[in-house]
Parts: sequence; structure tokens; C-alpha cells
Amino acid sequence: MAADEVAAFLGEQRVLTCATLGRDGWPHLMPLWFVVRDGECWAWTYAKSQKVRNLERDARCTLQFETGDAYDQLRGVMMKCECVLHRDVDTVAGVGADIATRYAGADLGDDARAHVERQAVKRVAMQFQVRDTATWDHRKL
Repeated sequence: MAADEVAAFLGEQRVLTCATLGRDGWPHLMPLWFVVRDGECWAWTYAKSQKVRNLERDARCTLQFETGDAYDQLRGVMMKCECVLHRDVDTVAGVGADIATRYAGADLGDDARAHVERQAVKRVAMQFQVRDTATWDHRKL
């Protein structure tokens, strides 16, 4: 896929799968809601989660986005990334608000925004900086 096709594809997707490396060397895969900010994928999660512990040890991770039910419809993007963990509450709350807005399909009201801000103190924002990308689109075969 070309860069514009990747951007459009990410805009259509609802869930990314994030693979981190556990202490024992085994991949740890988890689904995340995400938002694209300035061309980069961002997510948030609980600061005490296993994926955060893994990323604190080793910032490398792989993201995968995929869709398609039949072989000739399979499409996807895999990104090798380094993850920057952000702990600043304002940054975390901003990412949380962006994600909540994206998945709610509307601007947040005062109650929802307050909820996001309360959650931000327990969470981290994850900025995925892409180092390499692989794509596939079987519709083009």
C-alpha cells in the first residue's frame, strides 16, 4: 500500500494489536483502541499493565492492523515501532480524550471529559514511532 492508502486504512480500523516482548522472551499481544496524531498512532493504557512493564524494559513493539474475511480481501499493515511512554497527566488526558471522541463519534461532554481526566492519573500514553512498515492488500492480487 502507498502512504495515502495506509493513512486511509488506519482511519477505517478500530483496533490495533500491539506485540511487546515479555521478560521470558515470549511475545505479549494485546488489542488497543488508538488514535492517529500527526501521522503517528497513539494509545493509552493502565500504567501497571504488563505491556507497559514490557515496554519499560524494551521499547520495541510491533503493531498490526488487519481486515478481511476471505483470502482475496485480506489487507493489513504491520509496523515495527519504538514506543515512547508519556506520563505527563495533561498529555495522557489529551490522548484519552482524543480516543474517547474517536470511539464515541462525538465531542465529549463535561462529565465524560472529567472521567477521562480522572483516568489519566492511572494511565500512560503510548506514542508509537514507526521504524519499518510492511503492508498487504490481496484485493490487488
